[in-house]
Amino acid sequence: MSSAPAADPPARSHGRIQVQPSATPRELIGPRRVKGAFEARVISLFPDAFPGPLGLSLTGKALDAGLWRLATLDLRSFGAGRHRNVDDTPAGGGAGMVLRADVVDRALNAAAVGTPPDRAVWPVIYLSPRGAPFAQATARRLAAAQGATLLCGRFEGVDQRVLDHHAVEEISLGDFVLTGGEIAAMAVIDAIVRLIPGVLGNAASAEDESFSDGLLEYPQFTRPPLWEGRAIPEVLLGGNHAEIARWRRAEAMRLTRARRPDLAPPGAGPDAT
Repeated sequence: MSSAPAADPPARSHGRIQVQPSATPRELIGPRRVKGAFEARVISLFPDAFPGPLGLSLTGKALDAGLWRLATLDLRSFGAGRHRNVDDTPAGGGAGMVLRADVVDRALNAAAVGTPPDRAVWPVIYLSPRGAPFAQATARRLAAAQGATLLCGRFEGVDQRVLDHHAVEEISLGDFVLTGGEIAAMAVIDAIVRLIPGVLGNAASAEDESFSDGLLEYPQFTRPPLWEGRAIPEVLLGGNHAEIARWRRAEAMRLTRARRPDLAPPGAGPDAT
């Protein structure tokens, strides 16, 4: 592993948090940690973007309680030369810039300190539009790991050699392009964290959500029972839980067939299991 530059730039202030580029993972919130808690390590040119929305609501409370852990590495601190360059022009020509293999390699090596080498136990992920589509099944797989390292790309991408060398898994949120991987990393982490036991107030919430059984979620209703001339379906007010379950299954199947036919089991009726 190559050594990082000797001198660090001056610290930068971000709200109440003092931020300084560092060649070692920086824990963002509190020393508390539940034994075996999932840990997300994020490599980014903009580490002060985190925790962002992850520090709010249920994920923020769980982070503060130590149910999961978040640390960032500033990619710039691994840059080359006096100016800590992290990118260069694409080989073969073309527009934009590409993150250098040697720079990303140093960051990934630093992020790997103290983590198991088995990728099934600790995946290393690059958020990329050419990656495998992120799905609820992916979130469940990642939530079962001890932790994950997420590499946030910028510019035209990352030198392929370093991705191959570190056996990096590529994941995509969809068929669109973002300015960088930070927002995608937050979405992936959020989907993982809410599956961690104790994060959601009601564990059944995660079981009944969209994609939990391969279907979209059924429609939800609450008070008042009549609003703008629209009534809550009578079956939901009758107290017959078997009928409610059948109605919800049928509605989930109907919505899935209408909006995501690629997800609907072929030839399956609404009561199919």
